[in-house]
Amino acid sequence: MIENFPTREAWAEAAADRLAAALAEALAADGRALFAGSGGSTPSPIYARLAQADLDWASVTATLVDERYVPETSPESNAALLKRALLTGPAAGTRFVPLYSPAVTVDRAAALASQALAAEGRALDAVLLGMGDDGHICSMFPGSPTLTTLLTPGLKPAVYGVPAGRDGAAPPQERLTLNLPWLARARCVVLALTGAKKRAVFEREAAGDPAVTPIAALIAANAPLEVLWTEAE
Repeated sequence: MIENFPTREAWAEAAADRLAAALAEALAADGRALFAGSGGSTPSPIYARLAQADLDWASVTATLVDERYVPETSPESNAALLKRALLTGPAAGTRFVPLYSPAVTVDRAAALASQALAAEGRALDAVLLGMGDDGHICSMFPGSPTLTTLLTPGLKPAVYGVPAGRDGAAPPQERLTLNLPWLARARCVVLALTGAKKRAVFEREAAGDPAVTPIAALIAANAPLEVLWTEAE
């Protein structure tokens, strides 16, 4: 289930190639494509390569798998990172659909983002996921009161607000996230992992309870998951 790569460069190139191929397939079939990416430091070398792909980027729409409830001016904004790392060069013409909006509450912002993504009228064609040391993907955090709802496979694809964790639990601030049905119905889902610790976490989480374990839920939902790993940090 886990595909190994000897170097970080080979790993990033393979991940970008898988995502570009899924987007190209969608563009050839429908003339449109929908991509969802993650934040954090891990995806940056993948985005740098993906941005150079020979695609009709003007026909691609990009969004995020999750976002902190902060504006793009914040250094913690995933939207800002995606725009810097991916929506540049050949990919600069890509249309971007944000999850964040300056709404009154995070839940209202989630509702607006759900409407905007539903208006695209298609499933995700390519998804790039990372995974935290605690096993979270998107903003599906262990112990979060939203977790069981986010992992319910029978719901409609939607965006949900995630409250800040209590007593030091993650996440430290409110977030917005896609739910499991968005991922399960995608054309291609690449989970990009680096380092021995993340591999051990993945193997542990894959054997967990799908009702409360995001990785296990993703596998149980038969998502088109490809796990790309390199030992290099």
